[in-house]
Amino acid sequence: MKHQEKKNDKVLLATIFALILFGLMMIASAGIIYSETRFGDQYYFFKRQVFFGVLPGIFVLYFFQRIDYHYWKKFVIPLFFVSLILLILIFIPGMGIKIYGANRWINLGPVSFQPSEMMKLSLVLYLALLFESKEKKRIKDFFESFAPFLVVMGIVGFLIVKQPDMGTFGVIMFTAIAVYFASGAKMSHFLGIVISGILSLIILIKTAPYRLDRFLVFLNPDTDPQGIGYQINQALLAVGSGGIFGIGLGHSRQKFNYLPEPVGDSIFAIIGEELGLIGASVLVILFLILVLRGLKIAKNAPDEFGKLAAIGITSWVIFQAFINISAILSLIPLTGIPLPFISYGGTSLIFLMAGMGILINISKQTRLES
Repeated sequence: MKHQEKKNDKVLLATIFALILFGLMMIASAGIIYSETRFGDQYYFFKRQVFFGVLPGIFVLYFFQRIDYHYWKKFVIPLFFVSLILLILIFIPGMGIKIYGANRWINLGPVSFQPSEMMKLSLVLYLALLFESKEKKRIKDFFESFAPFLVVMGIVGFLIVKQPDMGTFGVIMFTAIAVYFASGAKMSHFLGIVISGILSLIILIKTAPYRLDRFLVFLNPDTDPQGIGYQINQALLAVGSGGIFGIGLGHSRQKFNYLPEPVGDSIFAIIGEELGLIGASVLVILFLILVLRGLKIAKNAPDEFGKLAAIGITSWVIFQAFINISAILSLIPLTGIPLPFISYGGTSLIFLMAGMGILINISKQTRLES
């Protein structure tokens, strides 16, 4: 199959950096009071995002876009198993860090990071390699593809839910299903996964009081506004206060220690309050541009591995953004996942940039158009 070496996808690259700059701007604005209250430095979160997220992230992006994405095939399986081991290690006292009742972070010497972010990328590449190696008729076979897929997702899903982290569980599951479906899976298998997922979600909600509380608040946001409904009510108040044009960058009232996690999971609420519908729409449009470029790259990828990897990376970003924004707007129950490229968090940004680097490299090898 003929393909051409091209320059970097300028539209994709410009979109990535626009999202990063948007994120830095909002972290600087949303985090002023939170940073001052916790650390005595108004720009604590902004500085850490620059030095431990953006700068290493740019290096990672440059590194990954320079290397032929086929080269990573030899590391996919080891990377996946390392990710699994790290997900297990977070439950070991002294290594895992428990924050707000959840085991999501791990300490490895001077470095602390979230293994689930590493799993998102490694799982995409693992599934792309797994399904690339099979003929189309074997992908439709229950024992050849469907059963192994269920086993892998069962193990990964169990470790993520155990943390617990339902938001990340949803992102990983939706992304994995997108890769599996794109590989040529049978529709009956696809529907089976969807039905199983819905049943599993119902069981998980009923077996954990805090999940049931979030679901009840989703059904009725006025439920206990000073208790279990506090965060979503404050988020909706922020978004509603912004109107069409917003109250102005830096002028949020909810960031004055009213809205929990203003630089993290709830940052979209601050965007809606300060920049209004216009600013929020600009952000959504940037995500849509990224997704369209990603799908175009997948369509023109030179081989099945490139196609599936591009679909997986693109799905990861859009599903995570969709879940975060939908939760803040009370379209789905509240979850605790960052908004890609925007929320504070070095681990998330670095692995996102690695994924973007691979996506850009795939774009450089797309097929010649007729």
